[in-house]
Amino acid sequence: MNTVSTVNGGIPFWYAHGGTPVPREPLPGDTTADVCVVGGGYTGLWTAYYLKKAVPFLDITVLEAASCGHGASGRNGGRLHNGFAGRGRYARLHGHDAAVRLQQAVNATVAEVVRFAAEERIDADIHHGGALEVARNPAQLARLKDHHSVEIAFGENDRVMRGARETAERVRIAGAVGSSWTPHGARLHPGKLVTGLADAVEALGVTIHESTPVTEIRPKHAVTPYGTVRAPYVLRCTEGYTAALKGHKRTWLPMDSSVIVTEPLPSSLWDTLGWEGRETLGELAHSPAYAQRTADGRIVLGRRDASCHHGPSVGADTRTPPATVEALRDLLVRLFPTTAGTRIDHTWSGVVGVPRDRCATVALDRSTGLGWAGGYADCGVATANLAARTLRDLIQQDSGQAGPTELTTLPWVGHTSRRWEPEPLRRLGVHTVRAAYRAADRREATAVSAETDRLATWADRLTGRA
Repeated sequence: MNTVSTVNGGIPFWYAHGGTPVPREPLPGDTTADVCVVGGGYTGLWTAYYLKKAVPFLDITVLEAASCGHGASGRNGGRLHNGFAGRGRYARLHGHDAAVRLQQAVNATVAEVVRFAAEERIDADIHHGGALEVARNPAQLARLKDHHSVEIAFGENDRVMRGARETAERVRIAGAVGSSWTPHGARLHPGKLVTGLADAVEALGVTIHESTPVTEIRPKHAVTPYGTVRAPYVLRCTEGYTAALKGHKRTWLPMDSSVIVTEPLPSSLWDTLGWEGRETLGELAHSPAYAQRTADGRIVLGRRDASCHHGPSVGADTRTPPATVEALRDLLVRLFPTTAGTRIDHTWSGVVGVPRDRCATVALDRSTGLGWAGGYADCGVATANLAARTLRDLIQQDSGQAGPTELTTLPWVGHTSRRWEPEPLRRLGVHTVRAAYRAADRREATAVSAETDRLATWADRLTGRA
């Protein structure tokens, strides 16, 4: 593939044309606040937004290591959907009904994000066309049917199963043998959303300091090279970058997710693809890809890879390895053969946070005032919004301004995942599991059996997915 014209790393595509926002000033020195939010991504900014809306007199400070949206919030694939990391485990721990309430809250969150953007007049290229999950071989189709049935059991009665012909009427994916569609999904522009969110937060009177990395969080203190913010509540909203904080190296695994973006496709090519509903796309592979059709007619295609980080270098290199670019380009052509020869305009990588038990969580320690949210894996946009509203309710409950709410009683509140193994065991384990999943995908692609490949079954047991 000719990648001469491809921009790799640096500013993601979402900022390539409109440019990055004007930088905000770093923390000028020691200060105090009622609430200190660490992290200027979706979780931190939405937490500040909902808290300030609920309690206008609160003095809230947001500390961001780089610029708002520098992390996954400004580097994701632009899929707003109702997936949730760890729902199956929460069902086993707390019962089916509790997990159904959690799923219903996530479903409602998709609509809440759309509502928020409209209320704040943020033009984030949102198209509420739902999410389509596609199977491309017999084993994937068997898993898709099981997945569809499970989702209905968790209350998604508005889900629709489609066969090969009906799927092709929506979008023409080579080899697609079936799909499952949910209305709880939307395409969006991550850069526009996080930029508008930061502006809305500032307009409410929240203070945002950029270029201010927090090196340590302890009760009532957020420590930076430029000074310390002292606050009764300090909220850790750092997701994949959590490993860079003192004492959190093994809390969540920071793992890369890599993305490519095509040039704008001509209408003649779109005629061969369909995709007029602009649903976000996912697949039932063990190493699943995701995609969207942008407002200006490009295809965004991404997939999590096996690269993981530790220490202060987390997320420092946003370039995509050439082999990963090639693999994504090959996948694009396999999915959409008529895109052969299409130029790739941009590629980059971003970091997501993966807990050892794959369970997203939100919590507030009432004895210390420390709160946190994250571990979203690949389900970050909607989950971040749900976490932010939950942190709002937890702080109001702790301060005596409100009692328990529907959100504070959801089963993910207060969950603690066990820490990851130390290096090099963690890295070896991650690469071994990822290699097993990709080998299973290759074998299933040519198999006639509907059975899940035994390598994937082994990896599922090892990681706790089974």
